[in-house]
Amino acid sequence: MAELRFTKGHGTGNDFVLVADPHGELDLKPSDVARLCDRRFGIGADGLLRAVPTSAEPLAPQGTAAAWFMDYRNADGSTAEMCGNGIRVFTAFLIEEGLVELPAGERLPIATRGGVMTVQRSGTGYVVDLGRWTLGPDDVAVRIAGVDVVRPGLSIDVPNPHVVVALADDEELTGADLSGAPVLDPAPPTGANVELVRPEDPLVDDDGVARIRMRVHERGSGETLSCGTGAVAAALATRHWAGRGAPDEWRVTVPGGVLGVRMFPAEDGEHVALSGPAELVYTGVVDV
Repeated sequence: MAELRFTKGHGTGNDFVLVADPHGELDLKPSDVARLCDRRFGIGADGLLRAVPTSAEPLAPQGTAAAWFMDYRNADGSTAEMCGNGIRVFTAFLIEEGLVELPAGERLPIATRGGVMTVQRSGTGYVVDLGRWTLGPDDVAVRIAGVDVVRPGLSIDVPNPHVVVALADDEELTGADLSGAPVLDPAPPTGANVELVRPEDPLVDDDGVARIRMRVHERGSGETLSCGTGAVAAALATRHWAGRGAPDEWRVTVPGGVLGVRMFPAEDGEHVALSGPAELVYTGVVDV
């Protein structure tokens, strides 16, 4: 049995176990990840982030400027394309471990299964450019425990797959039971995170920023206090429903805090950025 040094961190309550693998030698099986993330018998987390040099990870995209690859695993040990809260915490971890430097105004590229993302410091922590997003079908039927009728969902990839559902009122948002996964029809082949959204009243405040509230069920993790790419998908979906004239600046309130979302033009199309805090809580050693 080997010892594993780890750090526990979170972004708006979305929490992670972080481990450094500077030589690409750490072989964590799905069962290992599930045990480490178990809240009763392990450290407890929504997922695990392994920091490995891009050059030492065969699955990482090669030929990029990103020196580090973020290997993200869900709490059940399965893999995901990206993690919006996780990549901010991952950046804070790399800095704390002395693996990178990120001066104010500089950009740090990080490789993920969903592509290379760039991270900068911000007033609330970090902001990450998630790149282009993709609008999918709007005819997904979503059955949610605790919600009386089936609701239509809108599919959005950023790059994780999401299905966003607008609810009628605050009672539906708080009363929805996300202890189990909502049932999607048709079911996405690789599953999807499901976001339940309730726009604030008014949607757009005097400062021109739109505001929504959100809860989320993440594939492989269950209901979490926050989901970064889910907040982005929720803002994109609500802007889509609001139509022409809807703002590009959003504040998304999740059970664990508040995240910022901004849509902006780029050479290859519209990009979307996510901003929010990243906290490192403690460091320890565990047997694996």
